[in-house]
Amino acid sequence: MRMNQWTQGLLTAGLISLPAVAQAEEKQPSMVLTAVSSTTLSGYVDTAAIWKFGTGNANMPGRVYDGPDVQDGFNLSVVSLTLDKPLDEGQWSAGYHIQMLMGPGAAKRGTGLMASFSTTEFSFNEAYVALRVPVGNGIDFKVGQFGTYNGFEAYDTYKNPNWSRSYGFFNETSAHTGVSAFYKISDAVSIQAGVGNVGPFNSQIDARSSVESSKAYLAMISVTAPESMGFMKGASLSAGYTTGPANGSNEPHIDQYYLGGTMPTPIEGLTLGLGLDFTDDLTIGTVNGESWCLAAYVGWQAMEKLKLNTRVDYTAATQGWYYPAVAGTGTEHSGNDQLASLTITADYSLWANVISRLEFRWDRSLDGTEPYGGTVAGTPRDKDAVSLNANVIYVF
Repeated sequence: MRMNQWTQGLLTAGLISLPAVAQAEEKQPSMVLTAVSSTTLSGYVDTAAIWKFGTGNANMPGRVYDGPDVQDGFNLSVVSLTLDKPLDEGQWSAGYHIQMLMGPGAAKRGTGLMASFSTTEFSFNEAYVALRVPVGNGIDFKVGQFGTYNGFEAYDTYKNPNWSRSYGFFNETSAHTGVSAFYKISDAVSIQAGVGNVGPFNSQIDARSSVESSKAYLAMISVTAPESMGFMKGASLSAGYTTGPANGSNEPHIDQYYLGGTMPTPIEGLTLGLGLDFTDDLTIGTVNGESWCLAAYVGWQAMEKLKLNTRVDYTAATQGWYYPAVAGTGTEHSGNDQLASLTITADYSLWANVISRLEFRWDRSLDGTEPYGGTVAGTPRDKDAVSLNANVIYVF
């Protein structure tokens, strides 16, 4: 038995006994195990194989995590490990949530521990301390790095109806580091509010600023239909707003608005969804302007193991937002950038804990340009981009 000098002195003085020390050492591991036993480990492995029809993959505007580097090949998208101690029913409950990302998708997430991690294959999706304060129905706080409020789709693809992301996801913020509060007013209404660091929007992590007034502010209200609404029970509607200076400077001041929700239908197994994103005064490259994104979702549980999800996506943005108008490249046009896409995903459950999907996606330019394809970045040649994706995810 190893003892420090303080313990040895107490034993010599007769103030404690050797059995007492042994008993304390026996109890200490159990205390640690008790604390650890409430922590859960979960995660997933996300893989995909993509075949893009035609030749040339160098230009894929509006795409997130499925750009030129993953077309026409097999991909380990990301490995996720999550340690979680959720809040319990106590009035002063505390916990934590850590989601670690590894693999090529981790570097793209852009949420590494430090700037030098931005090109490595490790990052965090979320990492925060969870706290409950017994005010009213209880206010739940997140202190640390948390995901953005806005958006119909999540970072974790297995939570989404489709594997590829929408144009709205391309424009939304990714994560913030700060404090977020959640309050459930009733079973039907809840609100969120937060303040955090600001920085690049457009699917990027925030950036710390030494300017005290340079902070991002977030808010959202969500309404869920009660059981008394009949077939409409469970329908949800959320409205969110995020604002903050760009990259820690006071100008321009970026505003992002979101409205979205889901609705069941009288037809068994058929659900509808809608997501509307508007971003104003955001600078991407050398272009400062605004972008509208509208996505409609249709989900149908065709059979016990088969689900079909369809997304129709449209975006219109200030010229140059998605691709620059370069003479001789087929991207010259007047007016806004306009893109549309159709995504059809078949989700068939063959194995336990495995999500296996086959996805067809067709993107098309509606502004008369040819912004897709080509073998050189910045020199596209196609009006359309059509791809087929096989996606396998193991969730544990």
